[in-house]
Amino acid sequence: MEIPRIVGAGLVVIGAGIGIGKIGGQAMDAIARQPEATGKIQTAMLIAAALIEGIGFAALFAVAENA
Repeated sequence: MEIPRIVGAGLVVIGAGIGIGKIGGQAMDAIARQPEATGKIQTAMLIAAALIEGIGFAALFAVAENA
């Protein structure tokens, strides 16, 4: 029963990476369109990325704890 846990952990990491990558890419697009809003965009991007990373860590700890 170790393989499903490893696959689940991998999916969590891949999902978090994709989510943070999409946030970063969209933020760069938004900054390119409205450079005067850079501060607000970066703040929102960092908060969203931190939330996604936190969920990823929580899921990884849940997978590791049940091992």
